[in-house]
Amino acid sequence: MLIRFFCVPEHFQPSVMESKSRAYKTEAGGQYFLPTLPIHKCKDKLLRAARENPFFIVTGDTGSGKTTQLPQYLYKAGFGKHGIIGVTQPRRVATISVAQRVAEEMDCSLGSTVGYQVRFDDCTSQETVIAYMTDGCLLRHTLTDPDLTKFSTVILDEAHERSLSTDILFGLLRKQLLLKCTSKRKYPLKVLVMSATLDTERLSEFFGNCPVCSIPGKLFPIKEKFHNLIGLRDKDNSAYVTETVKITLQTHLNELAGDILVFLTGQSEIEKACDVLYQRAEKIDYRHDVFDSSVEGLLILPLYGSMPTDQQKRIFLPPPKGIRKCVVATNIAATSVTIEGIRYVIDCGFVKQLNHNPRAGLDVLEIVPISKFPYLDPPEERFILEALRKLYQCSAINRSGNVTDLGRFIIEFPLSPNLACALIKATALGCEDLLLPVAAMLSVEHVFIQSGVTRKQKEVEKSHKTLSEVAGGDNDFATLFVIFEQCKASDSPASWCQTHAVNWRAVKSAFSVEKQLRDITNKLKQLKNFPKEISDVPKDELLRRCLCAGYFSNVARRSLGRTFCTMDGNGSMVHIHPSSALFGQEVNLEWILFHNVLVTSKIYVRTVCPIRYEWVKDLLPKLHDVDAYELSSVAREEVTKEELAKWESREQTKKDNKSLEASLKKMQKRNDDKSISDARERFFQRKQQRLQNSNAQEGKTS
Repeated sequence: MLIRFFCVPEHFQPSVMESKSRAYKTEAGGQYFLPTLPIHKCKDKLLRAARENPFFIVTGDTGSGKTTQLPQYLYKAGFGKHGIIGVTQPRRVATISVAQRVAEEMDCSLGSTVGYQVRFDDCTSQETVIAYMTDGCLLRHTLTDPDLTKFSTVILDEAHERSLSTDILFGLLRKQLLLKCTSKRKYPLKVLVMSATLDTERLSEFFGNCPVCSIPGKLFPIKEKFHNLIGLRDKDNSAYVTETVKITLQTHLNELAGDILVFLTGQSEIEKACDVLYQRAEKIDYRHDVFDSSVEGLLILPLYGSMPTDQQKRIFLPPPKGIRKCVVATNIAATSVTIEGIRYVIDCGFVKQLNHNPRAGLDVLEIVPISKFPYLDPPEERFILEALRKLYQCSAINRSGNVTDLGRFIIEFPLSPNLACALIKATALGCEDLLLPVAAMLSVEHVFIQSGVTRKQKEVEKSHKTLSEVAGGDNDFATLFVIFEQCKASDSPASWCQTHAVNWRAVKSAFSVEKQLRDITNKLKQLKNFPKEISDVPKDELLRRCLCAGYFSNVARRSLGRTFCTMDGNGSMVHIHPSSALFGQEVNLEWILFHNVLVTSKIYVRTVCPIRYEWVKDLLPKLHDVDAYELSSVAREEVTKEELAKWESREQTKKDNKSLEASLKKMQKRNDDKSISDARERFFQRKQQRLQNSNAQEGKTS
């Protein structure tokens, strides 16, 4: 566990501290006075490097002003004349908050000169020059515009986080660097990589020994303390939450005034920690227990991605005088989001991360320890091959590894391939109205509200059960459809959500997502090569059949008792999650289809519906009928000639053996007793027929 102390001199009053990190607007002239940040001393050096180099790296401590100031320098120096200055961020919250901040400083409305793009939320316009976006959004731009012709400059910020999208962007932008300038680009692309912590030497080598610009200086000195209170085994229990709360209270009682930022792994852990902190803070005697007499209370504020926006904004408000603010957050507050007044940062040492579990053959959200990884190492070949296999299974690529027409349709949707496939199937059948609301609801987080109070939780569960019964009581996908339709038809959707314990913010986002997905499906339907099918199956069955078209790799068959076995070749034993409408009905089910997986002490599947074997029997063989190595042209190029010769020899032997086996079977079939008897019978029939024909001919002649 790590504690960081931002050692602010005692004579710094809060107003002075804020002036270091916030721009102010005068009452008379309306001019913004920007703060004095370390990056200002390097302005000329950074602009010179940007003009002279197609690619360079910028490093500087947190709070140096990289994220907010450098894009403005480039804009004012004319780098936005030939295209957009795109700035990537690792998370939605950071993307939106930083864009708002820069728009404030440039005295323009958000969406005009400065805008942002996150998944299903595009706040840009034709006049946007500085566009903040998640790295996933920039990656989507490369699908339709590989040369990024709309961009003059790309800034990859917080690159040390090493998301999958960032790593892929590194490779694609390196390709741009090697090509210098393609025929589609009139001006070469400028690329900047920024981070507080980077292995700059290795990254510079990766990009052709490009220059590195360092921003010296910190706003405040930082002191770190490491507490080895927990180990790797503690990730599976609540020990790390308990110890984090303990250290937080010790900091509150024994340190000078200043707000605290605490990092935990997820919503449930944060809510638990906040409850314990509140209970213990209520027992503090501030006359005797607190080291700093100016501290008279503790304001505890949670922060996680699924919180309503108005509640998230509370963390940025200054606390009342004498009250210490304690923000308990996931890693959405780890980068690019500046919370003023923070003096102490406590990190539990763990983070939730989506990893592929090769043993289970599933993508699972796991709690993993935080540490530094080797930089720019190639991903393991087995993961690349697994990704190729999944693309082949959903027919996005063919056996040669080339993108198919279906694959081109899939990339039009900002959805996972399996959900996109299901939606394309529904659109081909003309029943996209069934899948669009479901796809939209699956694209937002935490539709159902959970209550930590036992009595209220029972009422909440009763409301959710009522909704599932309206949908038939045995299909979680259909329940999402019912929620979407009933809420949309309500005169007061927000009140409807409150009555049924549904997250209005999530459903409201789903309305926007559904509209965007509908626009995409309407565009695809106009294409000549878009498939069209006809079906007369019932509505409920049609929904599940379309889901099978995309989710057949997420199919499981009941094994023993209440457990199910996945059909993807790994044979993982899974359980239906208690939140599902099908929980408790396991003994009546044979085959199920699920949307995602949650791993705790067991492997749980969530958002489940029953299916029939005949709906997937023709699709399941595709999970096993190809060697993923055959799909990788890169893998074929990297093997030696000797290995390739051996592989081709083995393949030829397989073909010869199959041909020989087929010949032997044919010969065996010809030589068994029944075949011989049948052949003899056919011979006598033909002989008898010839004799009859001969006699008939003689009769005519006579």
